[in-house]
Order: sequence, then structure tokens, then C-alpha cells
Amino acid sequence: MNIGIIGAGAMGSALGKVWANAGHHILLSYSRDASRLVMLANSMGSHVSAGTVADAVEQSDVILFAVPWHRVPDVLEQAGSLQGRIVLSCMLPMTADDSELAFGFNWSGAEELAKQTGARVVATFNTVWSNMIAHPPRENEQRSMFYVGDDADAKRAADRLIGDAKFDPIDAGALIDARLLEPFGLLMGKLGFTYTPLVAYHFLQFRQRGGTGLLTPR
Repeated sequence: MNIGIIGAGAMGSALGKVWANAGHHILLSYSRDASRLVMLANSMGSHVSAGTVADAVEQSDVILFAVPWHRVPDVLEQAGSLQGRIVLSCMLPMTADDSELAFGFNWSGAEELAKQTGARVVATFNTVWSNMIAHPPRENEQRSMFYVGDDADAKRAADRLIGDAKFDPIDAGALIDARLLEPFGLLMGKLGFTYTPLVAYHFLQFRQRGGTGLLTPR
């Protein structure tokens, strides 16, 4: 799969590396230092290259938005049309001072991005720290990753890429449910500050066994 990553910070570079290791072709973009971007891409192997935001959009099957929320207008000016494109958003829509979410439970950053671009947006990877992306799972360690979106093809792409990043993908609903996912991401961020950035979650599903009333994992 050809993946364009907009934002070469901690999250964008961490996901780029694990996806490249899984055999995907990565185009990194959007850095204040073009030479640093090229050096970063070169350090990540032959499956990774550097380019412009427009390159990342034009040459990719899936586009990852991994920039601070206040950078989105600048990105959109450079991106060109995103109409109908598959876009994964790992962004939390924080206010300019980074103190709280810009949207509450009545709207979400993912919905706003879809409204502005006409893209097929899936919100995911916004509920763990980049440290956890870069940290390979230990033997028998299970880590879940929620994703939400409205388009079936976009969700299938997200599901595959979540698995390639060594997380268990969990379909958590439609794009409207990003209104719940983004506050959960903020909680996970707080836990990372309080305890350790190496924090993740595992989603357990239970079913009732016969008429016994006992619950067993699925």
C-alpha cells in the first residue's frame, strides 16, 4: 500500500517506520526543515521517501494526518483536493494553548476534517502515545486500537494498517463516534503524563456461557 504521511513528528515517523517494516511504501511530508525530512526518510529504509504535502496526497492510497490541530489550515492549503480520498486522522483537536479539546461531545475534529475536505475520514491512532507505536509488543501482549468512520473501504484500510502496527483493530462505530473517541484519547494522554507514555489498552469481549451466568472471553 502507498501511504502518504502528513506530519513527520513523533507519531508520523513512528507509524511510518512500522508500516514500512510491514512492507508498505511511505512518503513523509510536512516538516519545517526539508533536509531533516530527507534524512529521516533515508534513516527509515528503502520503503520510505520524502516529498511535499501535495506529493503525499497525489501518490498515496491512504493519507495520514499527523499534525497539531492548529496546523490543519496550512496543510489543507498545500494538499489540493482530498475529495473522496481515504484519510486517517490521529489528531486530537486541541485549542491553541493545548489545554483542552477545541470540540466537545457535539462535534469532533474528525468530522470537521471530513466536512472541510470531503475525504473518507477514519479517526484512529489518537488514543495512544507515539512511544507505544514505536515500542514492539512483548510475547503474548495484546493491545487494542479503536477506529471510527463512515466509509467501508476506508475502514478496511484502517483495520489492516492497525494490524500492521501490531494492534488489535476494534471497529468502534461511525464517524460521529469520534465525539467520544477524541475525549478518550485525551484521557489516555493524561494517563501517559501521569504514569508513563508506554501505556495502552486491551478491549475484552465477554459472552454468557449457557445458562450458568458465567462470563467467558470471546
